[in-house]
Amino acid sequence: MTAQEHIVVVGGGMVAHRFVEALRARDGDNRYRVTVLAEEPRAPYDRVALTSYFTGRDPEDLALGEPQLWEDPLVRLERDARVVEIDRENRVVTDVHGVTYVYDHLVMATGSYAWTPPTEGADLPGVFVYRTIDDVAALRIFVEQRRKDLGRPVRGAVIGGGLLGLEAAGALQELGAHSTVIQFVDRLMNLQVDEGGGRALTRLIEQLGVAVKCNTATQAIKPDKTGKVGRLVFADKAEQLADVVVFATGVRPRDELGRESGMMIGERGGIVVDDTCLTDDPHVSAIGEVACIQGACIGLIAPGNTMAEIAVDRLLGGDSTFPGADTSAKLKLLGVDVASFGDAFATTPGALELTYADPVAGVYKKLVVTDDARTLLGGILVGDASAYASLRPLVGAELGGDPAGWLLPEGAIERPNVELPDEAGVCSCNNVTAGSIRSAVTDDGCTDLAGVKACTKAGTSCGSCLPLVKKIVGTELEKSGVELSNALCEHFDMSRSQLFNAIQVSELRTFSEIIERHGSGRGCDICKPTVGSILASLYNEHVLAQDRAALQDTNDRVMANMQKDGTYSVVPRVPGGEILPEHLILIGEIAKEYGLYTKITGGQRIDLFGARLDQLPGIWTRLVDAGMESGHAYGKSLRTVKSCVGSTWCRFGVQDSVGMAIALELRYRGLRSPHKLKLGVSGCARECAEARGKDVGVIATDNGWNVYVGGNGGFTPKHAQLLVEDVDDDMVFKVIDRYLMFYIRTADRLQRTAPWQEEFEGGLDAIREIVVDDSLGICADLDEHMARHVDSYEDEWKAVLNDPERLAQFTSFVNAPEEPDPSLAYVEQRGQRRPATTEERDSGAVLIAPTRLEVHS
Repeated sequence: MTAQEHIVVVGGGMVAHRFVEALRARDGDNRYRVTVLAEEPRAPYDRVALTSYFTGRDPEDLALGEPQLWEDPLVRLERDARVVEIDRENRVVTDVHGVTYVYDHLVMATGSYAWTPPTEGADLPGVFVYRTIDDVAALRIFVEQRRKDLGRPVRGAVIGGGLLGLEAAGALQELGAHSTVIQFVDRLMNLQVDEGGGRALTRLIEQLGVAVKCNTATQAIKPDKTGKVGRLVFADKAEQLADVVVFATGVRPRDELGRESGMMIGERGGIVVDDTCLTDDPHVSAIGEVACIQGACIGLIAPGNTMAEIAVDRLLGGDSTFPGADTSAKLKLLGVDVASFGDAFATTPGALELTYADPVAGVYKKLVVTDDARTLLGGILVGDASAYASLRPLVGAELGGDPAGWLLPEGAIERPNVELPDEAGVCSCNNVTAGSIRSAVTDDGCTDLAGVKACTKAGTSCGSCLPLVKKIVGTELEKSGVELSNALCEHFDMSRSQLFNAIQVSELRTFSEIIERHGSGRGCDICKPTVGSILASLYNEHVLAQDRAALQDTNDRVMANMQKDGTYSVVPRVPGGEILPEHLILIGEIAKEYGLYTKITGGQRIDLFGARLDQLPGIWTRLVDAGMESGHAYGKSLRTVKSCVGSTWCRFGVQDSVGMAIALELRYRGLRSPHKLKLGVSGCARECAEARGKDVGVIATDNGWNVYVGGNGGFTPKHAQLLVEDVDDDMVFKVIDRYLMFYIRTADRLQRTAPWQEEFEGGLDAIREIVVDDSLGICADLDEHMARHVDSYEDEWKAVLNDPERLAQFTSFVNAPEEPDPSLAYVEQRGQRRPATTEERDSGAVLIAPTRLEVHS
């Protein structure tokens, strides 16, 4: 080729983007200019994250890479320019508008299309595929209109139980529709998980409110009286009502242009390429899902990115070849973690399979190892895939200890500590090895995660490898004697405590203002909730105020705790555990009216389980009208203040523990913090309230109160340590005010008081000097901040009920009451209902969840 030659890329998807990005990054001599002909009317976007479109994410947020790429003078992106003809003899392509483009080298990156099996009724209104933004936008419009027309929740059916099928089911749930996944074979995600993993996955998916039918073939889709989708007919003649159907039965390569222009096509489709990604025409390459490489078309982004890099390398005179496809995958479907890697199905001769299953916790793990149990060959993880990032790079290497350490719950047995060899792959999406990451730190001067990501591309696609990347970076920095970065995330260089101070000083109140002033980019799932929490801590304004709704996690956004079956629990505040008889009666009446499961919590409150999203405002109204309020069980904030009966009733009590607990709970209610807070007050040294297991514990003495801090339950229980002793009521409030506010200002994201206290330089002694002795001279400021919080408190439930705009989000969502929801099944247990297990559901004797409870058999 000659200088400044023209490359034309046919297709504008993720792999096309990677090709252009890699070409511009490596073509330092500006040898090539490139034109991308995209079929869709938008720049390349993250197709893997399509489902987030239904959670309120702006489609623009799905855009890949930096927008400056398309402003490069040597890059031209033509949107809505589907190619209809390739003239290989004259090296010319023609788009749908008749525009022609002459190329020196052609790159086919047309990807694949959603394949649908020949099915009667597949052309009815209400039948969709799930592939592009336009597909999901059309699905959303149809479901919303269908719900209005029918006056009830939409019944959705997804045909296909693979990755796309479960994503589509999640999309239907986000749209407030019922969802049933219909799978032809015996288990969900049969290409990724084995029989045991399939059972665990089915159980988890069903617990989230999605019905599953395996070993079921769809024969026809029949219309209703309006001509739209009405019901499905299966091969066994059984039927199921449906208002919308989504086909997710797999993909096929978009190879029609290759066929028409005479390129070699694989036996099962796809444009045949060699290991350099060249077709039988030396002027044409094919990359991504359209390429048939080593005899197969591969429907994963990681091999596609590898092909893009190889095509670029070859154009620039390199000698790289395709190393084979890494089909490892880690996914989060409907909130459920699923991962498989290496020889997941134990096809290697002599391979051993080690499995661990906990049906109650919803966890299934399998490792495949050599016959001596020393070398890792592969694995499957369902329900808990936290070990995936560490295990996948170890495929082919010795595990360095008992493999059970990777399977059993953390802490049950010591997990082997293995340092990855340099050649171990860490980021499969971008083909980045452990050695490349180490080199970025030691040779290229990268001193934080963001720098390593920019240098190596590790973690810039699916992100599942980021925990391991961060660990490797930290280890290398520690070896080099470099101080580790405490950046909150790649969008904020500051730690959480530094960001807290920056927001406080600048007095900013919206995320957009904060990231513009103190950060970069658009934010992520780490910094958005953190900023939302900081704003709530600083200004005590409603979590949904201004632009904050988009910052919150699900529980905070709806002010209730989502349960495993997709319903919510409601926990009204019961300060100090003291409750009026009329409030007890009211809670019982609400539970009976809405068919809710009731339980006394460990924090002396009553939890109401099983409420639908649209029922929450009605329940809140009943509680608020009776003088009750949100218990903030959903927030990273004060949860409860537990107490014994103290001197009021107990023979051994020396102080009024109930009165103190009520005063503390009313003082700190709604106080947002880095993690949840729990307090306890015991009326004597017998410690019936277990105060020393709390973040703050107050224990009565003959001379007043002892205050203990930094105790936690959970995975690593800690006893609280003595902060002050024999102090009066006023001093109790003062030291707790300062301790909590100092913790809120200085702790890391999601750091509880116990580890914060341990890691604080000087430990509790230093904290005592600050909050009791005022060694830093900040106590007046801490006191003032807490006083503002106390004075400005408002009940979040009541505020939503009084705001029509906020209230509108709680209307007609999943499991609305017009008819029983087949995806929610319950059984009677000790006089109340609980979610049915898969076995109980299959038995047929379950409670169905309409507005009234009825037994069906």
